Amino acid sequence: MYNTILVPVESSHIADSGATIDLAKSFAGEDAKIILLNVFEEIPKWASTSLPKDLADDSIRAIRKEMDTIAEAADANIEVQIRVGHSYKTILEVADEANADLVMVASHQPGVQDYFLGSTAAKVVRHARCSVLVIR
Repeated sequence: MYNTILVPVESSHIADSGATIDLAKSFAGEDAKIILLNVFEEIPKWASTSLPKDLADDSIRAIRKEMDTIAEAADANIEVQIRVGHSYKTILEVADEANADLVMVASHQPGVQDYFLGSTAAKVVRHARCSVLVIR
């Protein structure tokens, strides 16, 4: 059983994260903590000048609301975190900060670009200091 499980979710897949949380709960020890993490990709300065001023803040608030609703419904010790940064680097940072002993990361069907650049899940698997469970 694991004590701290990190479950990163993409903004477009938050609504589908209930099944992943249920799986995390099955791996969790009695007093375990599950961290539900969304990494909000930073908008480049050159692009942000042509976007509404509060777009990022409004998006983060909407993501937090959706994640909080899912966490409350899960009936578990779930901490919701939203960070701004680069996906795989931030996932690894949070895993280290929280002393996570398991990261449960979803993976999409790889495309040609993933074989050259590597997907977020692949980078997390290669660089994490703890166990990683890839869910497809």
